[in-house]
Formats: sequence, structure tokens, C-alpha cells
Amino acid sequence: MDVLTKSRIRVLPPEEARKIAAGEVVNRPASLVREFIDNALDAGSTLVELVIEGGGIRRTEVIDDGDGMAREDLELCWYTHATSKIRSLDDLNTADTLGFRGEALAAAAAVARLEILTSTDGREAWQLAVGPGNTGPWITQTRRARGSNVRALGLFDTIPARKRFLKREGSEANLCRQAFIDKALAFYGVSFRFIQDGKLKIFLPAVTTRKERFAQALLTGTEGLFLHEITAGGTGFSVVVVAGGPELYRNDRRQQYVFANGRRIQDYSLLQALEYGLQGWFPNGTHPIGGVYVDIDPLLADFNIHPAKQEVRFTDSGVIHHAITQALRDFSRHRNITGMERSSGEEKNLWEGELVRENAPDYRGWDAPAASPSAALALEALLETPPPFAPPPGRNRGEDSLIPASPFGESPADRAESPRLAGRVFNLFLLVEWKDRLFIIDQHAAHERILFDRFMSEAIPIQELLVPIPFATESEEEDRFLSRCKAELAALGIVISGEEDGHWYIEALPINWRLGDAETVKEILKLKTAGENMAERWAATLSCHGAIKDGDYLDDTAALALAGAALKLPEARCPHGRPIWTELSREELFRAVRRR
Repeated sequence: MDVLTKSRIRVLPPEEARKIAAGEVVNRPASLVREFIDNALDAGSTLVELVIEGGGIRRTEVIDDGDGMAREDLELCWYTHATSKIRSLDDLNTADTLGFRGEALAAAAAVARLEILTSTDGREAWQLAVGPGNTGPWITQTRRARGSNVRALGLFDTIPARKRFLKREGSEANLCRQAFIDKALAFYGVSFRFIQDGKLKIFLPAVTTRKERFAQALLTGTEGLFLHEITAGGTGFSVVVVAGGPELYRNDRRQQYVFANGRRIQDYSLLQALEYGLQGWFPNGTHPIGGVYVDIDPLLADFNIHPAKQEVRFTDSGVIHHAITQALRDFSRHRNITGMERSSGEEKNLWEGELVRENAPDYRGWDAPAASPSAALALEALLETPPPFAPPPGRNRGEDSLIPASPFGESPADRAESPRLAGRVFNLFLLVEWKDRLFIIDQHAAHERILFDRFMSEAIPIQELLVPIPFATESEEEDRFLSRCKAELAALGIVISGEEDGHWYIEALPINWRLGDAETVKEILKLKTAGENMAERWAATLSCHGAIKDGDYLDDTAALALAGAALKLPEARCPHGRPIWTELSREELFRAVRRR
């Protein structure tokens, strides 16, 4: 056979073309789950049931109580691009349904046996059966209550090459379960049931809020008590963020979700907004859980860029990102990261779960005893820090002292009762007795927070390096970051210059910067993920490296002064989210050793 014969173009038969096109929409059982549930929700269902067998390969079925279809619609629904949701290309710009292209049922019929039972009124019902290679369709009269059953049987039975690449049944079942959860999270007012191989695995009754559904679907025990709903919005869009308090942090991002108009989408920018907005609530290296729910005018978003509609192109994603970040920051400020929320005559510590009586003595209002000259020198040495950096343009530059003033009033009685240093534990924690309470203070976290607050309020002098530090970037993304943020980095005390081909030099750094060259470069490049929080991220880095370390010994006067400063802090967490101190009342201690 010659080359021309081998390369001759021909039009594939329709049944073969349909199988290839179906691969863009249906590539595994979870794809069927997603498409079938979308149709059920578009039909106005109040109850959606998913049934799978063999990981969804043998059977994937969705049962609903929605509008159903008349016989005339049933005859057409499985044809390619048969849809009731748009009439022309222009309708794509305003479509507000989950499905709109008319591809799902056609794709399912190309790779599996498709059966649909449906009724619009519960009196007259019809059943359609159609399979790969245009086997069928057969339409018969049957009996069914209002709604539809849509099932796919024997996925890829006629395409062994594709079936071979499916995962094990258990793995495919897990993917089906995740697709089911995605839909349930977005539609909290609908009841959902998931049945796997004849067993009811999940039942999610309809609820009234997103956070209830989030807790119901993903959390255990009383974890849902620590969920919050925060709202934001702008021109043409609104956002609800369901976010967990720091009690619910995770070591990965698997319980972070983004939804746009009811669809779960992959959007790194909006996940990043969730992380940025909650920065400081969580221990270093951990992540918040939560969901970002965006409702947006269809004219401001394009949902037609991905076969499975898992990506969206927003007209201005930056505006949405900013709205989410700002709303979360405002929320955290309103709640006050010290964790104290007054409610019904008590203050509930949201971070530690303990209750403090409303009329309990104010333990954050005392001053440390005046230090002797020698002790003052010791304290000065303790609190000596690298000079702080200049905040970016527009940031408030207050005149806060190193030891912040107490936000609470002090009475003469409070001042008369001086605190007492009770000891030290593990070369890290300071034990301070005051009135009828024992405070256990993390000396590193406390000093770190004090430095952070100072760094965020004052300007930073820098020192030029005698020998600039050369380094090379590893990606164009890093080059873009350094080029774009030169001025911002300089305001943080980092002066860099660059040459072509990703070669850069660090010309100046904050005074008293102590890390080695490689670590310095690493810390600077980490800032590329900080976004709007670059100043806070760098302040946290400086304060962490400048604070006293675990095992550093403080004399009694210095330890007591640090404790006093810590208990006056308006935010009782270090910049990385760890609590600075915890406390135990006399009553609690007596109860613990059964003295009462």
C-alpha cells in the first residue's frame, strides 16, 4: 500500500464518531454520575438517589422525583445535542442550568446500554432502551411515579480497549461517591441517597444551610459546630464561604471545594483566596477546610470551555478573589483571633473550647513589676530584635510599642495583685500564677507574636551586602514574580537586581538577617505564593527567626516581663496560628485532683 493510500482521509461512520466523542464526556462511571445527577437537579428534583454496582461499571443509575419527560421528549433525548435548555448558540451566554449541551445521554448510549423510565404525572410512564451501535431504540409503556430513572449498564462492554484502563471496582466506586458528594454539597436543599452494591452507604436529608450540608457530608461528631458561613459579593456575583475554625485544620487540601453556579470547579485562584483570607488561624503547615460557593451572572463566566464543565473562565476572577479574601479577613477581625466570643453571660473560647465566665477577672490587664537597672538590661537583651520592615503603601503605620497596651481596663485592685513566676517547663513554657489562675505560656510563640506586631507597624532599615548573593531561578513563574514585585520586596528590606536568563542578585537584606544564602533565596521565593499577604508572610518569617528559641533560658525578670507582654496581646496566637498560652483556674485544678 503506497503512502497516498495509507493517508487518505475518510469520514468515520456515525456510530464510531459517537464513541470517540463520548470519551470527552464519559470516561468512567463517575462521569455518568455527574451527568445523570445534573439532569435530575435540572428537573427540579427534591430527592436524588444514586445506585451503583461493580464500581458503576456494571450499573450506574440515578433515580429522581423531578419533572420527568413526555414520550415525545423521550424519543429525542438520546440524540447528540438534543436539549431542552438552549435553542441557539447565544443561549450559552445565559444558560443557568447544570446541563445545556445535550451530550450526556448521547455519550452514555454510545458506550453503554442506556435505559430511561420516566413519567410527568405518575399516571402515564414510558421506558426507553438504546445501546451502542444504535441498537434500539425501544420504547414501551410502563408504570412509574412522577420522575425518572436513568441507568447505564455494562459501561465499555463493546469497547474492551477503553474498559481495560478503568481502575479496580473499589476505586471507581470511590470516584462515584466523590462525584455524588460534590453534587450534594452544592444542593443542600435536596435529599440525596447513595446505594452501593445493594447497601445504603450515605443518606443526606435536605437541610437549610450550606454549613449544615458540609458537616453532614464530610465531618464527624461535633466538628460541624466549628463551621461558619461568611458572605461576600460584588457586581454580578455573590459568594458564600463555609469555613472551619482552627479546630478543624487538616494536613492537606482534600476538604477544600470551589463551586460556581452549582458546579464543582477546579480553580486554584479561589482556593488560594480561602487560604489567604484565613491565614493566621491555623498551625504552620496545615490547611483550613471549607467550601467557596460562587453564584455569578452567566454573562460574566464561560462554563463551556471544558467537556465536563469542571473549569470556568471568569470575566474578572481577581475581583472575586479579593472579595473572598477581604470578607474572611473582616470575619476573623470581627471574631477577634484571641478567640473570645461573648454569648449569654459567658465568653466562649472558640479556639480551645473552654468557657470563661463573663465576670471573671481580667487577666490581661496587669503590668509586670518595675525592673531593676540590671534586670532592665536583661529584658532589653531579650527583646532585642532585627529592625522591622516598611509596610506596603496604604498600610496603617501605628506608633504601637513593642509591648502593646492592654485592650482591657485596669482597676487599682488588679494592679495591687502582682503576678508571680511559678516556674518553667521543658525549657519552653513559662508558668505564671495570677489571682486564681495558672497560665502556661509558650515563650517562643509569645515573643514571635510581639515581634510580628512590631514588624507590621514600623519601618525597616536595610543593610547593603558587601558581596551580593547570586542565585538562579528554576521557572519563568519565579522570574515573573521577582520582576513584578521588586518594589514590594524592597519595602520589605529585600533589594534584588536581575540579568537575563534567570540570573539574579540579592543586593541588600534586613539588618541582622541571619540565614545562609540558600535558605535566604528559598524564603524569598516562597513569597511568590503569598499574594496580597506578602508583608504578613515576611513579617512571620522575620519574627520566627528573630524570636527566642525552645530551650533558651530567661532570668526571672525577663520571663515575667515577656509573660506580661504576652497576656496583653490583642491576638493570643502566633503568626502561624498556634495558641500563645492556655490557662487553668484554681477551681479546675482542685476538681482535677478531687479536692472538691
